Amino acid sequence: MTMQSAGKRFRAALTAESPLQIIGAINANHALLAQQAGFRAIYLSGGGVAAGSLGMPDLAINTLDDVLIDLRRITDVCDLPLLVDMDTGFGPSAFNIERSVKALIKAGAAAAHLEDQAGAKRCGHRPGKAIVSTAEMLDRIKAAVDAKTDGEFFLIARTDAIASEGVDAALERCQRYIEAGADGIFAEAAYDLATYQRFTAELSVPILANITEFGATPLFTREELASVGIAMQLYPLSAFRAANKAAETVYQSIRQNGHQKDVIEQMQTRAELYQCIGYHRFEDKLDALFSAKKED
Repeated sequence: MTMQSAGKRFRAALTAESPLQIIGAINANHALLAQQAGFRAIYLSGGGVAAGSLGMPDLAINTLDDVLIDLRRITDVCDLPLLVDMDTGFGPSAFNIERSVKALIKAGAAAAHLEDQAGAKRCGHRPGKAIVSTAEMLDRIKAAVDAKTDGEFFLIARTDAIASEGVDAALERCQRYIEAGADGIFAEAAYDLATYQRFTAELSVPILANITEFGATPLFTREELASVGIAMQLYPLSAFRAANKAAETVYQSIRQNGHQKDVIEQMQTRAELYQCIGYHRFEDKLDALFSAKKED
């Protein structure tokens, strides 16, 4: 039996659940926890790679190789379809975008989103964003589409034009993006359900809503987004933010109190960790191997 490609698994998840909840996983362990919780798709955030792996801001500092390291670690242990943030393509030319798409697919990515910000990009919910011309973004999309080595790889075009050019202009851009081959649209920093309603009504492909905390978009529920036809609901860094706050609390408590007794209830237990990573399966293999050696 031929195994489904990662792209095909992503498309199957889109069909199976609406809106498809896509949860951010900052590392392989979080990917396994997301799988254990029942999610059908996961996400690797560029801002998460920058902050989590490099300790740097989301300002186009991380490279393709930085993303590939985290991507491979996740896909090595978790077979949930993974959507990857590829920023502006990791380079100024079509050749950079071609290389990026091929590398992402080879590393196991099922989908990616490519944005229309200028090369010196910013977080999508920050002021001061600059976007490239429609023509330049069309060139980016065409390069990405032509680079697909998995025909089912799901390419999402992200627009940051709502903030700088308005909804009408963003919609006009997105129609062109679809004509160039985008499989879906990421309407970044939409501020109300009526805006999402316009995207789903006027465009013919699945629309992604980025429901990130502390940003420009309200924390709409699945039911609210379903009511306006949203196909994908992204939670890019929810678990990462919670893990960071928990780590800060634990560090401060241990430093101040000289012990961890006050925060032990906040910790994942050893047994829970072992269950998540399949520790006992590995140990059983070791026992079987050593038993066989003794018999020899």
